[in-house]
Amino acid sequence: MSTYDNNNGGTILVPLKGNSADEEVMRWACAIARKSRKMIYAVNVVVVKQELALETELPGEVANGEKVLEAANEIAQEYGVEIETGILQARSAGVAIVEEAIVRSASLIIMAVNYRNRKGDFNMGKTVPYVLKNAPCRIWVYREELQKEQV
Repeated sequence: MSTYDNNNGGTILVPLKGNSADEEVMRWACAIARKSRKMIYAVNVVVVKQELALETELPGEVANGEKVLEAANEIAQEYGVEIETGILQARSAGVAIVEEAIVRSASLIIMAVNYRNRKGDFNMGKTVPYVLKNAPCRIWVYREELQKEQV
């Protein structure tokens, strides 16, 4: 892992989805936050379908997000770094992540991409490419190693 030491302020933004990569991404973020003395802002984005009002209460998704963020809190405590968490409801996870990076003056986003195989090709979905194209700060993308059945 390379080091990241950017002293121009800002937060490390860590979008978490509740998948197997979350723990590793949080450990990366915590190691960097401890070294650079930055705060982590971990978020879980609840994507609201177009046919629902954006303010629609989604208790199942929010409860899942709270579990994801509680696990992030535990990892941050283990590393002794400052963390703030939040659940965002949005139409698009990518847009929400970029807007949050702007609002919080994030100096780095660390996020995971799942390995998806669509029609025989690796596909990152919509969120990661949107963030890569539009975020105003550095971005580190983590992809887990391939399992034998994915090769």
